[in-house]
Amino acid sequence: MDDDAVVTTGPAARNARRRSWYGTKKHVKRAASAPLVAPVLHAVVERRSGTAAASRLPAPVTVRRVRGRVAGHEFTMLSPARCVVAKELHWGGGRRPGAADQLALEVFARLVPGARTVLDVGAYTGVFSLVAALAEPSARVHAFELVPANAVALLDNLLANDLLPHVEVHLAGVGRDGGTLRVPSGRGGSALPDFLSTGEEAADGVLVPTTSLDALLDRTPGGTGPAVAKIDVEGAEGEVLRSGRRLLEASRPDLLLELLPAADVPAVEAALAGLGHRALLVTDEALVEHDRPHADPVHRDWLLTTRTPEELRRLGVPVRALGT
Repeated sequence: MDDDAVVTTGPAARNARRRSWYGTKKHVKRAASAPLVAPVLHAVVERRSGTAAASRLPAPVTVRRVRGRVAGHEFTMLSPARCVVAKELHWGGGRRPGAADQLALEVFARLVPGARTVLDVGAYTGVFSLVAALAEPSARVHAFELVPANAVALLDNLLANDLLPHVEVHLAGVGRDGGTLRVPSGRGGSALPDFLSTGEEAADGVLVPTTSLDALLDRTPGGTGPAVAKIDVEGAEGEVLRSGRRLLEASRPDLLLELLPAADVPAVEAALAGLGHRALLVTDEALVEHDRPHADPVHRDWLLTTRTPEELRRLGVPVRALGT
């Protein structure tokens, strides 16, 4: 079955139908990705609607790999025809066109050096895993991805960058240890799915295991040590964090966390209670201090960290107080 037609329940089903344009997207995308059409269409949309809108257009079908640049590190990503991030890097000339998205990657790259363990939860095709492996070659990077086709694409990207020994790929959802979840395989459709979470189960698809972050701590000799984590799980942030309370207490990791408008922020705060994390919203130009995280109407990424603003600035992370 084409994954554009995979049936899911709840908001995921509505997202899947919208993202496939009710079955017409793959045909429109095929026409828009023609080598002579794509650059012209991109120029027109960028002029009329801006960079962000233009970056969502298909890359030319002849482009098979792109180069990315983050904090002095260069890497390759494959298949911009199906990978949203690779497509953005193509149109952005090696950078993510969204200023806040690019800043989140830059901040992550500056936090990773010195870490012993890096967690990429909701890894998609692995851009954060690639950056982590380049920024701190001695760290062990654990990439957790729920969708099988995404995990295969992640492995392909690691091989393309000769970074496979540095990253352990877990084809699993993060939450309840020892469980299973049925998800679309991701093999069909016009793009690799980047909107699924452990919070919803597909009516049709394949079974994948679920695991907890604490299970990773249990099988890591000597503990995880200093850690950095990126969590992008489409609303399941509280569940992920609850599954790793012992790991969080042991390492107090820096957390780059996506909070969508409907995020369960109280669940996130409860999972981190007493750990001393500060909340900084990733905006287009800087990280802005807030008293607590919230679902922002414009920006979605937060850095939750025990580091002081002065420590972050010494790492090259732009930080400013709220209202300045």
